[in-house]
Amino acid sequence: MKNQLCIVLDFGGQYNQLIARRVRECGVYCEIRNYRTPIEEIKKLNPSGIIFTGGPNSVYDESSPHISGEIFELGIPVLGICYGCQLIAYTLGGEVKSCEKSEYGKISVTHSGGVLFKDVPQESTVWMSHTDYISRLPEGFEITAKSADCPCASYQNTDKKLYAVQFHPEVTHTEFGKNILRNFLYDVCNFKGDWVMDDFIENTVKKLREQIGDKKVILGLSGGVDSSVCAGLLSRAVRKQLTCVFVDQGLMRKDEGDFVEQTFTKLFDMNFIRVNCKDKFLKALKGVTDPEQKRKIIGTEFYSVFWEKIRQQGTDGFFAQGTIYPDRIESGRGNIAGHGSTAVIKTHHNMVKMPDDIKFEGTIEPLGDLFKDEVRAVGEKLGIPRELVWRQPFPGPGLGVRIIGEITEEKIKILQNADAVFRDEIEKSGVADSLKQYFAVLPDVRTVGVMGDHRTYDHLIAIRAVTTDDFMTADWAKIPYDILARVSNRICNEVEHVNRVVYDITSKPPGTVEWE
Repeated sequence: MKNQLCIVLDFGGQYNQLIARRVRECGVYCEIRNYRTPIEEIKKLNPSGIIFTGGPNSVYDESSPHISGEIFELGIPVLGICYGCQLIAYTLGGEVKSCEKSEYGKISVTHSGGVLFKDVPQESTVWMSHTDYISRLPEGFEITAKSADCPCASYQNTDKKLYAVQFHPEVTHTEFGKNILRNFLYDVCNFKGDWVMDDFIENTVKKLREQIGDKKVILGLSGGVDSSVCAGLLSRAVRKQLTCVFVDQGLMRKDEGDFVEQTFTKLFDMNFIRVNCKDKFLKALKGVTDPEQKRKIIGTEFYSVFWEKIRQQGTDGFFAQGTIYPDRIESGRGNIAGHGSTAVIKTHHNMVKMPDDIKFEGTIEPLGDLFKDEVRAVGEKLGIPRELVWRQPFPGPGLGVRIIGEITEEKIKILQNADAVFRDEIEKSGVADSLKQYFAVLPDVRTVGVMGDHRTYDHLIAIRAVTTDDFMTADWAKIPYDILARVSNRICNEVEHVNRVVYDITSKPPGTVEWE
């Protein structure tokens, strides 16, 4: 069964993915499309609703993204957000001007009714971010909300099914934002809420069986969330026809390679191949200190090992990847990058370019339409252990970018042990659920210390923990002092060659979550 569809038309807003995620959280399937998507293509997609995103431009600037008024004649309900709010009004003959007083951050708005504000208090807090405002609405439209400095914080034209809000209902700072989105989706667009993970698994497994038939499938398994869930889906669909290749470069967290192997050999019916190649990586990294050079070497060596193992397995079948929806957006695939550009923002590690001599019958991406939180939901329903499903973000180069300076076997061991102690204490303390990421770093620093009656000159360990909603910004976590004290005491006593622990209290910005 094909799901009802909501389209998010991207006008360059920073929250475009967040809008789509919120829509899906309401049980509605949603895709992000470029604002230049032709009207004929939109008709073929047959969406039940359309949402215009925000954007950094001014609608009265000729070089800004615009859209044909024809889209408003399709009879499809439209919700405009921020720039999208101004764009609807401007396109249909309204007037947009520069604000005398811009609004940023949390603002109180008062509404006067309307379908969007059903079950929303008359006064509530929303998240504003605009320097322009609608000074005059087109004929047939009415204002439904305002703030102290914004005379048109929301408006509607019920006959044309056009609605708009100047604020951002998709962000958590807007108190009743999800209510507003849900009201649009269900009360205006008449969505039924047919986007359910159980249905996704059942439908995807059926499609995979039809597509693969009796052919083989090879998947590169990193042990991360995406590749693990991809492996679980494929295993359920074709069992022993699936071969997972797991390259252990020796830069994973303590005992993580063994955990991945045990999980997938016990939980799923598949062929599992583990390639242990730590020595090869250490040899290639010897003497290298520049972080970008380390990343490049680790990536090059990884795929050198991976593709060689693939050649040994043969390519008479399909190649599978754990690509998810944000990977496709960030890599410019699918006509969805902002500002009408399909330029590549970054080449994602889940989207691999094959060597010319390796030719599969095709590439399979079972998770290509899912966001990360949806991938986790699928993983839980497949029975994959929580430790893997809720695995923290872990850089592609592994501990290679958490060891500052040259990477050696001794340093890897020190960091693995220190990181294991830190994670153990955090998990035992009960604060792990409040943290989005926590890990240890081994800077290229040695300090003077005293152990027993002896002077030491050994390594310093830095520990890092952050809280965040989206990783675009992050706050350092206010871990209680008694927990930090236990972490420091255990690391210094249990991990050889460490005599000092420091806690990183830098937020993002100005810092980043990782050190390199």
